[in-house]
Amino acid sequence: MVNDIILAQNNAALGNNLAVNSNLSQPILLTDETATLAAGVKLSQSVVANLVIFLRGDLGAGKTTFTRGFLQGLGFKGKVKSPTYTLVEPYSFNNLIVYHFDLYRFIDEEEWEAAGFREYFNASSICLIEWPEKAGYLLPEPDIHVHLIHDALQRKIQFSANTPRGEQCLAKQNM
Repeated sequence: MVNDIILAQNNAALGNNLAVNSNLSQPILLTDETATLAAGVKLSQSVVANLVIFLRGDLGAGKTTFTRGFLQGLGFKGKVKSPTYTLVEPYSFNNLIVYHFDLYRFIDEEEWEAAGFREYFNASSICLIEWPEKAGYLLPEPDIHVHLIHDALQRKIQFSANTPRGEQCLAKQNM
């Protein structure tokens, strides 16, 4: 968490798109995996295509579990797997494509360009990105930041909007 704060401060100073918006929602306690899934479902109920969502949190914070709930909330019935090794998992259903990225294994932000992921960000997709700082300034501006926080005692989630579209999505669900 401290690293995320330092990263956000550094990025804010640089003025790049990774800076965390200061309008964080109140923390929501996640008592178990079901609560994390429910948070994903809740956000999914207000999203629209052409949306970029950054997922922030330490290893094991629940980013993939949140994404599974998000996809289930949109009506996806299949298995949701972590894209840690594949870097991206596409889910195409209901006239929508959701791309779930995990950039944890990136060593250099130029790997983003080399992978050709830029084309995935379009008017018919929603992109959820774990470890967005690994691609640096090359990512599009996020509409929403999802912050998953965990320590030995509890897990929490917070949301922040970075664009008017993101603000509309969060406002619809009182997040």
